[in-house]
Amino acid sequence: MEDALNPAICLKDLELSYEDYVVMHSINFVVNKGEIFVVMGQSGCGKSTLLKAMIGLKEPQSGEIFYNGVNFWSQEETAQQKIMRRFGVLYQGGALWSSFTLGENIALPLQLYSKLTAGQIREVVELKLSLVGLSGYAEFYPEHISGGMRKRAALARAIALDPEIIFFDEPSAGLDPVNSRMLDDLILQLRETLGATIVIVSHELASIFAVGDRAAFLDGESKSVLAVGSPKDLLAGSKDPRVVRFLTRAKEQGVSQR
Repeated sequence: MEDALNPAICLKDLELSYEDYVVMHSINFVVNKGEIFVVMGQSGCGKSTLLKAMIGLKEPQSGEIFYNGVNFWSQEETAQQKIMRRFGVLYQGGALWSSFTLGENIALPLQLYSKLTAGQIREVVELKLSLVGLSGYAEFYPEHISGGMRKRAALARAIALDPEIIFFDEPSAGLDPVNSRMLDDLILQLRETLGATIVIVSHELASIFAVGDRAAFLDGESKSVLAVGSPKDLLAGSKDPRVVRFLTRAKEQGVSQR
């Protein structure tokens, strides 16, 4: 999995702030091509702010983010948009258009950013729905399906353009354990099917241990990255009490490291 000479994403000395308030500083890590990388930490530590910087929604105060060796924030807007079209994003709430059917939601990025015909778009929509276990649901509206199904429909839209990198913002939020496990399994399947690099922002231990190849632990107190590595290796070998305290919730909660 390691590909340090040619990473998919590289963060160097990143600092994130809102005016004078520093959220995180000295952020350094690499996401290798084809791996599932988790940004983990307690609520309020800066995970979502970091995600916004990585998907192009918030410019860092300083530092650099490289995609395939290209410094994203030093590019002109047109070049940034071209890079962002290689992203797929599953937002925490799904962010489906409530007035659109599932099929129309998935078709929208294809209509905007591809040259496919209407017939070809319908075929792609059905394919993406089938990949997330929602074959036959193209005519349903988001309000008519369960929360877990809405997450999967939003994921189908996120993969509509066959992205190289898929970002997930707290994918298990609001899901019961069964649907959360189903989504974890789906993430693993999509990595194999699409060959995509996956970045997940999460504080849910079951999902972190289930899908994460490597993880970065963000600490809200020091406003920095305290550790990077396999979640299981960090649990077994970290000497930092903050990392251990976060990860040993697995034992307290009876979380299976599947």
